[in-house]
Amino acid sequence: MGFWARGNSHRNGRGGGRDPLAALFACALLLGGCTGYEFANREISMPNPPRQKVGLTGAAAREHARILAAYGGAYENPKLQAMLDSMVDKLVAASERPDLHYDTTILNSPAVNAFALPSGQLYVTRGLIALANDNAEIASVLSHEMAHVIASHAAIRENQMRQAAIVNRVHSDVLTDPQMGALALAKSKIALASFSRAQEFEADGIGVGISSRAGYDPYGATRFLTSMGRNAELKAASTKIDPRSLDFLSSHPATPERVQNAKLNARQFTAPGPGEREKDMYLSAVDGLVYGEDPSEGFVRGRRFLHPKLGFTFQAPVGYSLDNTAQAVFGVTESGEQALRLDVVRVPADQKLTEYLTSGWIENIDPDSIDELTLNGLSAATATARGDQWSFRLYAVRFGTDVYRFIFAAKSLTPELDLAFRHAVGTFRRMTRAEIAQARPFRIKVVTVGPQDTVERLASRMAMSDRAVERFRVLNGLDPSDRLKPGDKVKIVVE
Repeated sequence: MGFWARGNSHRNGRGGGRDPLAALFACALLLGGCTGYEFANREISMPNPPRQKVGLTGAAAREHARILAAYGGAYENPKLQAMLDSMVDKLVAASERPDLHYDTTILNSPAVNAFALPSGQLYVTRGLIALANDNAEIASVLSHEMAHVIASHAAIRENQMRQAAIVNRVHSDVLTDPQMGALALAKSKIALASFSRAQEFEADGIGVGISSRAGYDPYGATRFLTSMGRNAELKAASTKIDPRSLDFLSSHPATPERVQNAKLNARQFTAPGPGEREKDMYLSAVDGLVYGEDPSEGFVRGRRFLHPKLGFTFQAPVGYSLDNTAQAVFGVTESGEQALRLDVVRVPADQKLTEYLTSGWIENIDPDSIDELTLNGLSAATATARGDQWSFRLYAVRFGTDVYRFIFAAKSLTPELDLAFRHAVGTFRRMTRAEIAQARPFRIKVVTVGPQDTVERLASRMAMSDRAVERFRVLNGLDPSDRLKPGDKVKIVVE
């Protein structure tokens, strides 16, 4: 929860004809985030004002602020920033447009993503930086994004999206045959998707050329695309929540075809081997990098969610995988037949929580189920609601000046499940000062492989015990058959 959706709910206010029940959990199950779903009177509250880039004005400044809000703000790390800035300068000098200026921002997000604006703003998440293993891999990402700017892809895509919006509006307002209108709109979207795919391949080719001329190993793109694919597979195997919601893969699919294409592009410049990788330099720069979620914005540890900044914690029922997003905390069971959402809203201090539950933000409340209660000294209210396919147990808990909403969903709400939901909400409490002080982020630690070290032995030193060997291999770009050599430097994750 880098920032929270705060719904300013008014007494007896209706939700504007929305259908929260179906939309809420369809998004939770499929995307784990549902950034397109909004509650009534939804506002976005950011913890800190966005850092303004020098020279940014108008639309570019607004887009920069939006990106910072979506990705947890800027990650301040002078050593890393200096490395990236130096790398970008080197790439620009070797590019087709050495006259262009780029400004690079590291985003404080565990997502694996990078993108560019037409203005030359480059963005790379610390999650992507953690996954890469040498300067050539990062250079391949940066040069790819620079290629989008050089080829005017971002501007072209923006224009295409405007045209698609116009087509959509015309079909909605003018066409009387809904089937023909839908067909025409579908065709326009297919054309956009194909164009985007062509852009990605073109940017790959341009980017590999830039990084190679700058002296970097052109096979960095192949290695990093492979690591991205393995990372996505690992995340997909670990949770039912879609790992691509904010990831590079959502717009830069690491298909086998694309990996092969990157390899063919690299072969036009050199055979495998030559070219700078600067691995030791890169690993030195990422040593100590925050890995995963930033505790100042809340984080997941197994079934427990902790938010030191806001001072609360809770534990999900057995069998849930949790995912912390900018909008809410989501949880889904492996079967996909149960889900939960926790978010926060502003409710007037003099409004009863039982009244809030029936104020219209969610429909089909069973009036006989509404009840007041106290949870760990906090005033609360609960109720049930029913949709076409899901049953819901709702809790509203007043904590300080805010109200936290727990929304549990089940295909079949049995008394046993209802009791498990009650127990989970019962774990919602204030964190102690000691807990807040001890809540530290995971970090990357670079270690030197010793004579007795193996993949398994080093993986056992990782702070995450779940699939530790696979995580270690993905983090270090190692194939299943790769072995470690004494003196190698590798990354592990520590607390």
